[in-house]
Amino acid sequence: MRKLIEQFMKFGVVGIIAFFIDYGLLAFCTEILNINYLVSATIGFTVSVVFNYIASMRFVFTHKEDMSRRREFIIFVVLSVIGLIINNALMWAGVELIPWPDWLAGHAYLIVKIFATAVVMVWNFVTRKIFLDAGE
Repeated sequence: MRKLIEQFMKFGVVGIIAFFIDYGLLAFCTEILNINYLVSATIGFTVSVVFNYIASMRFVFTHKEDMSRRREFIIFVVLSVIGLIINNALMWAGVELIPWPDWLAGHAYLIVKIFATAVVMVWNFVTRKIFLDAGE
């Protein structure tokens, strides 16, 4: 149990850095570049996934010796694409379906992103633990 807690803590540190990359790009692309929030969310998510793959597979999860790096990366990408779908579905639902007050409506995506990130974080940890971690 202790090892699982330590692994989850490392995952959390990597996740916090990935969150700042993701959230920062979301805000920058939407606010500065005037890109639609869902496109911005996809950009931020994608860049953070690249960082997350490198950091997670180096510092958090143990490589399965019987799995090629290519297969590992493909599984990571597939799981991440599903995470992106979850993220963007939650972003759309939170922004478009919740009746935000006028003074907040233009920036509701920033609040929704925090919730979406928490949900996707659980998805990422559980699925990566199952499919990618050697568990040593």
